[in-house]
Amino acid sequence: MPSQSKHAYFDDFMFVVDENVYAPAEDSFLLAENLDVQLGERVLDMGAGCGILGVIAAKKACVVAVDINPYAIRCTKENATVNNVRSKMTLMQGDLFTPFNEKVKFDVILFNAPYLPTGESEADSWIGRAWKGGASGRKIIDRFIPEASKHLKPTGYILLIQSTFACVDTTLIQFKECGLKASVIAESALPFFETITLIKAENF
Repeated sequence: MPSQSKHAYFDDFMFVVDENVYAPAEDSFLLAENLDVQLGERVLDMGAGCGILGVIAAKKACVVAVDINPYAIRCTKENATVNNVRSKMTLMQGDLFTPFNEKVKFDVILFNAPYLPTGESEADSWIGRAWKGGASGRKIIDRFIPEASKHLKPTGYILLIQSTFACVDTTLIQFKECGLKASVIAESALPFFETITLIKAENF
């Protein structure tokens, strides 16, 4: 049986979202609203999902989109084509930075991380991997931060989305330990005492 899909919208963009791919929500839109890439910049869209952030960035920049989910890569490819930026995007399936050697650097790295605390469990569904962050919510974030710092140009920056459920202060400390200054630049309050935060990290 073929997979089902739905649609998501942001400004003048339209995105097809496969049932096996994380659908854009408050976290995706918070990052999209604060995305201001420049002409010619090289952008990494980590955990691309349906490609919403990469497609928006590709209107100005050259984008590499990475996701461990094969359905996400297909979805991003379709949305890049629909939004007329396919020639500006390179798509790679892989686990975080495994597709790159350390010589590969970016001006901007975007990541809407899996950040919700969940019980350590068996094999997850593809959609589950998009939001499950392990017992502390930090399983993927803790892997991402030290690797991201190695792939950032001296004048570049990282935009990371996470929840207050995954301890924002720990993220700020880890960025500092990697030689980056980081701060919360935007927030979106959700029910049940959760706040989605957008963290920007850059070299001192």
